[in-house]
Amino acid sequence: MNETLTSEELVAALTAIGHPLRLRIIAELAGGRVHVSELARRLGMSRPLLYMHLDRLEKADLVAGSLELSEDGKAMKYFELAPFELRVTADTVVRALAEDNKNFAEDKKNTERALDAKESDR
Repeated sequence: MNETLTSEELVAALTAIGHPLRLRIIAELAGGRVHVSELARRLGMSRPLLYMHLDRLEKADLVAGSLELSEDGKAMKYFELAPFELRVTADTVVRALAEDNKNFAEDKKNTERALDAKESDR
């Protein structure tokens, strides 16, 4: 996970860990990489429900999934924790919003340059 998050990344991370089942998934994966069927058994939940929660965690860069082929040619999906540390303070929020403003200013400059280039082509 990046040191300086945007507000969107911060909200995604907080939303991802803000559910009791997702916290259980993180705790289970803290022990190492696990096949998705085994993870579902350990947590006592259906695979479709587990995949929904894993998707949210993966989009927030908190877990990583990998597809591997077994010896008999079957696709095996494994998940593991991505290295992350999430510490939220008022300063974290301020820096996330500052990063948004920086990205917005860069996007605005790029748009203005593109419009200027388009006008000079006429």
